[in-house]
Formats: sequence, structure tokens, C-alpha cells
Amino acid sequence: MASTTSPLLLLLAAVAVAMLVVAPVSSADLPSGFASITSKIPNPWSAFQNLTGCHFGEQQQGLAKVKDYLSHFGYLPESSGFNDIFDADLEEAIKVYQRNFGLDVTGVMDASTVAQMMAPRCGVADIINGTSTMGGGAGASSSHVHGRNLFTYFPGSPAWPRSKKSLTYAITQTSLTSIDRATLSQVFARAFARWSAATTLNFTETASAKDADITIGFYAGDHGDGEAFDGPLGTLAHAFSPTNGRFHLDAAEAWVATGDVSRASSDVAVDLESVAVHEIGHLLGLGHSAEPSAIMYPTITSRTRKVDLAEDDVAGIQNLYGGNPNFKGVAPPATSSRDMDSAAGASSRPWSALVSAVAVAAGLAVVAL
Repeated sequence: MASTTSPLLLLLAAVAVAMLVVAPVSSADLPSGFASITSKIPNPWSAFQNLTGCHFGEQQQGLAKVKDYLSHFGYLPESSGFNDIFDADLEEAIKVYQRNFGLDVTGVMDASTVAQMMAPRCGVADIINGTSTMGGGAGASSSHVHGRNLFTYFPGSPAWPRSKKSLTYAITQTSLTSIDRATLSQVFARAFARWSAATTLNFTETASAKDADITIGFYAGDHGDGEAFDGPLGTLAHAFSPTNGRFHLDAAEAWVATGDVSRASSDVAVDLESVAVHEIGHLLGLGHSAEPSAIMYPTITSRTRKVDLAEDDVAGIQNLYGGNPNFKGVAPPATSSRDMDSAAGASSRPWSALVSAVAVAAGLAVVAL
């Protein structure tokens, strides 16, 4: 029996499709890491999108790389060779990952999980030796309260000696970056100052790496510390716990050290000061936080500036070193649309509108046929 097509449905379908074609969503409105999909420069983890919907019991090419990713960040034990089978260990690792990032705990490579995995991020693991998980400074919990004591420390809570209030740092490796030395000094001075404002610590740049407590440098690929970099928009940087003092940045990133990074011409531009503030937190002993507004949250969107300590960061660092009596408190939350992507739930994400629009357009088109 032939069906008649409603003119209204055809009109609605046409409008929905036209909205996607004529007014495409900006890369800034997509989840962390999705900016790289619209860029000519691929994200090292962009192939994960081919595994969207993959679940327990399946075997798909590329799952070995997902396992390697989860192993690198502490969710799976290290292995000499992962396979492409979606086994029980992978399912459980994904559930822990989803719980840490505030996603629906499904154990499936759903769209939001894939998007989060593709986000540019810090190279420091979320789970170290199976003990230091994101989720709570006073004892991690799978049912943590949003925004309250979600900071963590490295295993054993290493810190600089309480008697050592003044730390020195040296910028030691700059040959792989085009940013001039004076600008680098200004950026790192501001980044360190954000932590000293809240604590009893003071930081001073020195020209001698030999005399420095902390060394900072730009490196590419395998640079001898066991934590190889992977090119643009993958692992941005990493730093080691106290009192190691090493802070390394991936020289392949499109670092922005001056001006408004949100107006950068490149979709893969990364704000240097934002990453520096995060890595200094590691140098001082902080692990990752499950609070999306925190500096110590593991991921950051390209073309985003995020440099102000959140209450979670301040609580964590002051618990280690004490508070600065002159500290004026945490700055009001930023309102920029390019702030760190919140992992509090799909309904709060700006890119959920895109998913809804696609679903509506597809649904109307089917009904109209």
C-alpha cells in the first residue's frame, strides 16, 4: 500500500539538514579532542572513532591500541603485546575510565567515551601502581561528590621538604621551539606564580640547570625518559613527582605563548601557560583530579586558556605545603565557551546539540520516506 508523504515532515527534515550544512558546528563546540577531526593534522588517537559502539565479546582491529592507551594511563597492566579482542579486562578498564571522567559507566566504547579518549591530555597516568586514581584527596570513591576534594597525590604523597620554601627552575632545552627565550621566561614565571600565590612556596628562574631544582624543556618523540611524545594533539607534556623536577613539553605542538589562544589561526593551537600550570602541579606533588574545572583535570581542549586554580587545586596543594596568608581566594569560574570540556554528563556538553540535530534530521528523513 502506497504511503503519502506529509509536506510538513519533508519541510522539517529539509530545515534540519540545512542547519547542519549551512551553519556547521565550530570545532570549539565539539568535545575535547574533536577539534583535531576537522583539522588536517590528525590526532594520534583519532582512529578510536572507528571503534565507536564496540563492546565486550567483539574482535576489531584497533582495540590493541585502545588497550595500549589505557595501559599507558594506568587502567591496564603493561603488556608486551595487546590483542584486538574486547575482553573482560578491557571492559572493566573502560568502566573505571568512564567513572573517573564522569561518563555513563557502560563498559562500551560509546561516543562520549571515544571523544574523551581522543582529547589532548597530560602524559602523566591517572592511576599509578594501581593506587592513585582520580576521584578524591582523602580517599578515592566511585561515588564522589562533584567538586569536593577530588584532587589526588602520587603514591606515597611525595613533596618538596617543608623546610625548602624557595625552589629554582631552569629552562634548559629550547632548540626545538620557535618561541623566544624572553617570552618563555615570562610564561613560566606567570605559571609558577599562580601556585606560589596559594602556598608558602616561592619560585625563581636560574640560568644554570646544575643549580636548578626544576628543569623545563621542549622535546620530540622518544627523548630518553621512557615517556615518548606522539606529535600534535596527543600527549601534550608530562612532569615527574617531587623531587625529580623534570618537566617536558612536546615540541610538535602548536604552542601559543602570547595573545588570545582562542583566536589562534590553527585549530590545534595549545596554550602554553595553561599546560605549564597543570604540569607544575605535578612537579609539586599533585596527581590528576576528576573535577573538570580543576587545573589538574587531565585533558584540555585546543585553543583553550585555563590558568586559574580552582578550589580543588588549592585544597590539594595547601594540604601539602600550607596556605599563603595573603592568598585572596579562587578566581570566579571562567565563562568562555572554550573552557575545559566538562565531563559531568552528555547533557551538559555543547556538542550534544550536534548529536541531537543529526538524530532529528535522520529521524525526520526516515519518517518522510
